[in-house]
Amino acid sequence: MAIEVLMPALSPTMEEGTLAKWLVKEGDTVSSGDLLAEIETDKATMEFEAVDEGVVGKILIAEGTEGVKVNSPIAILTEEGESLDDIEAVSTAATWTTNQAEAHKSEEHSVTTVDATVAPNPAPARTFVDATAGPARIFATPLARRIAAEKNLDLSQISGSGPHGRIIKADVESVSRQPSIVSTSKPASPLSKSIASEPSAEQIIKIYQDRDHEEVPLDGMRKTVAARLTEAKQTIPHFYLRRDIKLDELLTFRSDLNRQLETRSVKISVNDFIIKACANALQQVPDANAVWASDRIIKLGPSDIAVAVAVDGGLFTPVLKDAHQKSLSALSLEMKDLATRARNRKLAPHEYMGGSFAISNLGMFGIDNFDAVINPPHGAILAVGTGSKKPHVGHDGELTVATIMTVTLSVDHRVIDGALGAELLQGIVDCLENPLSMLA
Repeated sequence: MAIEVLMPALSPTMEEGTLAKWLVKEGDTVSSGDLLAEIETDKATMEFEAVDEGVVGKILIAEGTEGVKVNSPIAILTEEGESLDDIEAVSTAATWTTNQAEAHKSEEHSVTTVDATVAPNPAPARTFVDATAGPARIFATPLARRIAAEKNLDLSQISGSGPHGRIIKADVESVSRQPSIVSTSKPASPLSKSIASEPSAEQIIKIYQDRDHEEVPLDGMRKTVAARLTEAKQTIPHFYLRRDIKLDELLTFRSDLNRQLETRSVKISVNDFIIKACANALQQVPDANAVWASDRIIKLGPSDIAVAVAVDGGLFTPVLKDAHQKSLSALSLEMKDLATRARNRKLAPHEYMGGSFAISNLGMFGIDNFDAVINPPHGAILAVGTGSKKPHVGHDGELTVATIMTVTLSVDHRVIDGALGAELLQGIVDCLENPLSMLA
């Protein structure tokens, strides 16, 4: 029995991806666990393994194809001895699915009249049944699946009227007893909502049509960054807390520590101290170690710290889990590994998702201070500026020169109130100005 290979969802937020490279060709025999293809998501390029076994009967999506929707067919596996004629029905349906975005453009952007009383008798939803593989697979368009999920409908109870029995939007709408004329406008993404009142791309291009320019299309990462940061600034009530930190004691301690670690090829950076300080402060102020979850706050036990890493075309925020339990040398080695793999786009989703707190350090670029945008669902993010020599008035009133670093804590007011945020920032300052305390 022919089996469709579907575009996988390689991360919880993935809706589409690029089929970067096929690792098999038509006629190859594959087993469960064999590598089939390299899939490029919005964050990384990952290898995709076969779940079923069989022969690659037909490749439906050419390598290099962008915008392939999750759960759309990309290839067909057959059993030994099956011919292309045997998989013609599956191939036809799969080809229709591949082209459905164009064919159903009007379905997603217009108002459609649905009259179930005049529709032909729908064919049963097409399924492949394997007595050893559990429930039969149900075939439905992505739009139909989304509407069914929103309306809490069981797709197994819906008959499909699309090609080869595929469930389409009209089938779901008729079952949910919507009015005969329904709006089929596609829900706007956070990015599309944000630009609803902005000039269109065509209007902007027209302004600069007589100027030398280059149009740069948005790749998956840039689209994700734009959507998430737009959502963050529109929906998160940010407030900002700023402090100056005297670094002289830390810099002296760091220099001594690195001399002792030379034989181990470990070099601790100021950023490693900042990670450790934030992790310890979250343990000291546990109510601030929290994230926003729509209708509730989730308080975390461990200090999982995300650190922004700039990459070509965007950024990653790899997460150092249980940072409060790790030594400075362990954090340093782990951070270097994560940053290197982030720049090569080799991080797995579980390595850059999660955490309750983030750090964005632009000090190495000479930035004195800045306000960072919170990365949802985090409760806060620390923006770190450069450390530079400045006049400093000591506790005894004596004017001296000290190395001062300015940090700004951006806080989600839904999660952390002002006094709690100030307490957290004080904990970070105390750790950095008294670095030996982080070893206790």
